[in-house]
Amino acid sequence: MEQVWFTAALWLVLALIATLLSIWFRISTALTEIGVGVVAQLLIGGLVGAEALGAKSGWIAFLAGAGAIVLTFLAGAELDPSIFRTKWKETSAVGLVGFFGPFLGAAAVARFALGWSVPASWLAGVALSTTSIAVVYSVMLELGLNRTDFGKSILAACFINDLGTVIALGLIFSPFTLRTLVFVVLSVVAFMVLPFVTPRIFGRYGGRVAELEAKYILLLLFGMGGLAVWAGSEAVLPAYIIGIVLAGTVGKDHILVRRLRTLAFGLLTPFYFIRAGSLVSVPALVAAPLVFLALFLAKMFSKMIPLLPTIRSFDHAGKEGVYYTLMMSTGLTFGTISALFGLNHHVISQSQYSYLVATVIGSAVVPTAIANAHFLPKHLLPASLRQTAEPVVIGAAEETA
Repeated sequence: MEQVWFTAALWLVLALIATLLSIWFRISTALTEIGVGVVAQLLIGGLVGAEALGAKSGWIAFLAGAGAIVLTFLAGAELDPSIFRTKWKETSAVGLVGFFGPFLGAAAVARFALGWSVPASWLAGVALSTTSIAVVYSVMLELGLNRTDFGKSILAACFINDLGTVIALGLIFSPFTLRTLVFVVLSVVAFMVLPFVTPRIFGRYGGRVAELEAKYILLLLFGMGGLAVWAGSEAVLPAYIIGIVLAGTVGKDHILVRRLRTLAFGLLTPFYFIRAGSLVSVPALVAAPLVFLALFLAKMFSKMIPLLPTIRSFDHAGKEGVYYTLMMSTGLTFGTISALFGLNHHVISQSQYSYLVATVIGSAVVPTAIANAHFLPKHLLPASLRQTAEPVVIGAAEETA
């Protein structure tokens, strides 16, 4: 049992190192945690053994998955529902273009340039079509852009983009079964009932030290997440929709949101981001760097080339348009989930999995770093952060929480 505590302490040391690097170099904590995960697996794995970090342990996988679910829920809960009503054309167009561009482009490169099989090529297209809600929400939160229409539009477009990814993964690789029907029916019922039941429960039993609200939300997230996985879908999808339907209840309760953020960023998301970085096989990338480069460029170009004019057509000129495009070009959550799905179902090999995960993580780091270093729309930042925003700053979550 003591080994579990030592491993947990090691992961929290890595989380603290990532946080200090984030403060010193003024970049997003999510990015430093990913980078620390890559380096930690390379160094600790090389010195002690591949399993020394314990990234594949069940309890670490659970904490990482819980981090992705809670973070995705918060992204939905803080999304203003009015954005979908007032900017449905923009968010739908950007989200769909952001999905179809790399879905088709990356699949074509994997099939015709790299010689992958047809199923593996389609899996690559699915994995690289994503936009990372986790990374985008983390950055929006740290900057304070999550409170602006600009940031809310990006998050809404991310949802449309990743919804396309989940649907494509299900239609291509997961046949529609009775379980799928049960999941869809129960989800629709839950999403219709929750906005009416939740405020009544919170109003009658909430506001106590026992934190009923947090327990209730975690019950919903884990229960619906388990049902989604049972049906062959992914746990983070219902989490985001639950967040959206409860935006009027949870999103307006700033004290509850702050407590959930503390749980997420203080404990859960470091396991998620560090684990994501540790899954990269550096030796596989060194052995065939051109494969990684081809996939990375395929995702970036097939995302950005159609996205930029689409985004500019909705009056996002100058740095705003480029920043919007770069943030939509990130990838992580659904990308790694899709790649792992392909590996577990023998659609792709271990080396192909490493290339896809490395590409997904690269797409989380590179466009985010470029966006915040060179194209940050400072005029949209909260007044308290405008004066302190360096070219590479991504702010501190504590200042905007």
